[in-house]
This record gives sequence, structure tokens and C-alpha cells, in this order.
Amino acid sequence: MLKKAIHHGKIEKGAVLLEGHVADILKSTRTPVRQALHALEEEGLVSRFEGRGFVAGAPGTKPRRITLDAAMLSFEPTGEPFRKTMGWESIYDVVERDVVHLSVFDSFRINEVELARHFDVGRMVARDVLIRLESLGLLEKDERLRWVVMPLDTVRINHLYELRWLLEPAALRSAMLNSTSADSQELIRNLKTAMRVYPEISRTDLDKLENDLHVKYLSRCTNNELLQSLQRTRCILTLSKHVLGVSAPMPKRDPFMAEHLSILKAIADGDTLKAENCLRSHLEESSLKVSQRVSVVREHFPRPSLPYIG
Repeated sequence: MLKKAIHHGKIEKGAVLLEGHVADILKSTRTPVRQALHALEEEGLVSRFEGRGFVAGAPGTKPRRITLDAAMLSFEPTGEPFRKTMGWESIYDVVERDVVHLSVFDSFRINEVELARHFDVGRMVARDVLIRLESLGLLEKDERLRWVVMPLDTVRINHLYELRWLLEPAALRSAMLNSTSADSQELIRNLKTAMRVYPEISRTDLDKLENDLHVKYLSRCTNNELLQSLQRTRCILTLSKHVLGVSAPMPKRDPFMAEHLSILKAIADGDTLKAENCLRSHLEESSLKVSQRVSVVREHFPRPSLPYIG
């Protein structure tokens, strides 16, 4: 809603967006507003300034005295509040990013109590976050039932990619049987749009493109056992999400889009064998690229120092 209002000029450049004020207008809690503003900042639509909140516009935009109201957001108050954000959602993105960066360096123990204290949340909220990270293959419990970060070293990255290039083509074959040409054509359009503007593209949009093929499209596979096995390899997608263009520099050439396009064109043509082979080749090449990015992070960035590492 905020993004649309900014694009259409209803929220003018220079308007100051305050987390609490926007939450009051939308009758929501502050957490989803905070997440939305951070996402817009990543896309360059809002920026920080010397005052409180964010200013609509790129960094350097001069703040103006414009009072935000419901009409600017095309929001009709109904008396019904937005969906209440689950407790774990309020801290999940930050903890996920921290754990991914830890995994690049080594294995670390996460202190659940200190995690809850650090973010000023209940222990149940902290546990919910850790359970979700466990499902992605980022955490496990040791013999004393303590939470441990699973390191993403070169050997494990190669093993995870090997699992992916064995399983994802099979999932793709099933997904193609349960999708239409319109599904793949939409993905192709989105991809070509991104390719035209690269590297002027946000990390959020890059992550969406990865998920569109490797998660969303493959979810059409009817073999749930296969999809559950792939769930444990999601830490690789999460690694790229937090490292590419952040700790590791954005490549001069697009990191995966041309390869995705080859896969999607084969899907659109109904050529199952070609789509499987393109996907397998893409995953084999990605294994080396991701290992190289992780090496850059280890060599040039300090190990994160976090108060909840045990």
C-alpha cells in the first residue's frame, strides 16, 4: 500500500513516514509497518534522515511538512484491524540474517534465553524463531539439546547442492504436469524485467526471483516427501539472500537470471527433458559461485559478535 502510494505520487517526495503514525492509520501493530518501511528502504523508495522515521525518496531528499492520512494510502477505515503479527515474525528476519552470517564462519551455540533477552521477547517467541531456522537446515540440536548453528562450509554447500540437483529436476517434472503455460510466461516476464534493470535491483527482488522458480513453482510438485526433503536445502537460498550484494559484492553480470530464463523457456515449450537438464546445470554451476561468495565473506569480513552466542 505504501509502495503504490509513493509510485502514484499520493505520498509526495519529502513526506515523513513515522512508524507509529502509519500503524495508527492502518489500525495495525507497529511490527508490520516497521518491516514494510525497511523493505521500502532496501528498494530505495524511502530513506533515513537526521530526524525520526523515514522520508519518502532517495537518500538526501529534504523532509517536508506533509501530514500523512488514510486518503493518501487509498485506505478506507473499516474498524477491522490488520492481521495481528505473530510474535516470532517481529524478530525473525534479523535473527535469520545473524544466523546465516554465523554459519559462514563456523559452528556456534545459540543461547535461547539470551536471544529472548536481547530482543526483549518471551522465550516461546525465541524458540519459535529457532524452530523455523532448524527447518531450513540452519540450526540443529546437539546431544545436550542445545541450539547449534550448522556451518555452511564448502563441503556442506557442495553436499546441499548435490541433493538439490538430484531432487529438484524430479520435482520440476511433477510441477510441469500441474501448471499451465500462463504460469511460466508470467515468471519469464518478471525475469526479463529484472534483467533489463540489473544491477539496479533490490536484494528483495532478487530473492523473490529465486523463490519464484525454486520454491513457488516447484511447490506444484505433488510428491510431498520430495518437497520436504528439499526444505532442508533452503538454507542455501537464505545464504544468497543475505550475502549477495551485502557482504559479498553484487556481480557485474547477473548471478543467475540468464540460467533461470533458459529453464523457464524450456518449461514454456513443454520440453521436460531440456528443463530438467538446464536446472541441473544451473545448480551445478551455482554450487561453485556460492562457495566463492562465502570465501569472500570469510576473508574480508569479521565474524559477527552477538550477545546470544553461548
